[in-house]
Amino acid sequence: MKTFFKSFLFMTCISFLLIGCSDGGSSDKGGNNGSEDGITLSLYSTVTNEADQTAMESVIKQFEEEYPDINIDYNFPAGEYESQLRVKMAANDMPDLFDTHGWSQNRYGEYTMDLSDMDWVADLDPALEQIFMDEEGKVYAYPINQAKDGLTYNKNVLDEFGIEPPSTFDELMTALETIKEESNGEVIPLWFGGSEEGEFGQFFDQFATPLLITHPDHDYSEALLDGSFDWKPYTFLPEKLLEMQEKELINVDALTAQVHQKTQLLAQDKIAFVMATTPIGAVRELNPDAELGVMPVPAIHEGGEQSWIGGERHTYAIWKDTEYPEEAKTFIEFLAQPEIVQELAEGTSLPAGLTNASADIYFQPYYDEYADVMVEPYFDRVYLPSGMWEPMGTVGQELLSGSLTPEEVSEKMATEYTRLLEQEGSE
Repeated sequence: MKTFFKSFLFMTCISFLLIGCSDGGSSDKGGNNGSEDGITLSLYSTVTNEADQTAMESVIKQFEEEYPDINIDYNFPAGEYESQLRVKMAANDMPDLFDTHGWSQNRYGEYTMDLSDMDWVADLDPALEQIFMDEEGKVYAYPINQAKDGLTYNKNVLDEFGIEPPSTFDELMTALETIKEESNGEVIPLWFGGSEEGEFGQFFDQFATPLLITHPDHDYSEALLDGSFDWKPYTFLPEKLLEMQEKELINVDALTAQVHQKTQLLAQDKIAFVMATTPIGAVRELNPDAELGVMPVPAIHEGGEQSWIGGERHTYAIWKDTEYPEEAKTFIEFLAQPEIVQELAEGTSLPAGLTNASADIYFQPYYDEYADVMVEPYFDRVYLPSGMWEPMGTVGQELLSGSLTPEEVSEKMATEYTRLLEQEGSE
């Protein structure tokens, strides 16, 4: 009886194994291998907020319906994106399609396929040509949209307290103090989802431009590029961030707050300002009466001017060693159709990267209002060695937790800057 039972159990297990083998891969989109249902392209994107992800998922679904033999295995790693891509670069095992998020040439250039022979290149916005195209004419990535970052503000809150969008840093500090006092602490003047280091990185990166670059008397661009920069002038930024914390001009939970909380708090008119651009769609789903505005980064030095911080935002590059170059190009061609260009621009609330479509973007009147304001590239992408984004954010966390003083923030930035420059030089 025991022998029969063992034989029966053995045959049952074999049957299950055979069934598993026959079904495996037919519906699995987790790998990058051909199957009887077509092939699967792996795709990695830096989109983090729900509205952007929904827009991308919708377009991917449309593509898969039109091209049923091509599956897209999409991944949105959020804060883990850079670390995951660094591992993949080191192993020379990149996704078939990946977001270069501001580093199409400097970081990812050697891994990207040249897209210059594709039809959509003729429609590339001229403002993006120097970012995506090198002197030899190689095109590194496809721009889903382009960035014009500054600060997003709650228009209802500013209107309630009679505050005009500030054009200088001093005016910004005054506005934050007014909002705290007039709201009796019910409205957070400037909010950070600081559980993610990039929230503080965004503050330091955007304000570094008016502090160190755009004013003729305070232009440290050459010193930053040749490695001789003395980081003492940078101390202004951590001093101001610490001052905001001490005066309760930022949220008391700035170190632990989650980024996703921002949408709900904006919808409840509990936040006045946040860094960068926040899509309105998700906010208005919670509160149809919500009104947001965007403004350039305020000037810091007397006589300085405001700046948009922008350029490359979300993109897709094709890995030069992908097994499926034609299928990957088919996906890019699909994205470059005018109706899809428009859908993604509107879905992400940012200007399109191509000129073949006009998008009804909520923030367009604000971009028009500040049309004469120059768009400056992201500070870290031009003036800092690759790898500085992470320490730029973590020093913000250490500053507000009391682990570093403002002077020590600058010292740590100097140390990381030198280390990474030397690392680049030895590669």
